[in-house]
Amino acid sequence: MSAGLPPHVRLANEIAAQFAHRPPTDAATAVATHMNAVWDPRMKAALVAHVQSGAEDLDPIAALAAQQLATK
Repeated sequence: MSAGLPPHVRLANEIAAQFAHRPPTDAATAVATHMNAVWDPRMKAALVAHVQSGAEDLDPIAALAAQQLATK
């Protein structure tokens, strides 16, 4: 699944998988919190742009997290 994905997409999907046991909204908030604390602003911007362009290869939790990042 991750072959050929940009690093920000692959990492977002991997992080989202760690929170898949939580309800989607809670998981997305946890993922966004992690990204805000750890990710470089360029990676966050790339992820938000990826979501805005369709992002069919992005885990739904990661997509929700990116939407949260876009509003901050």
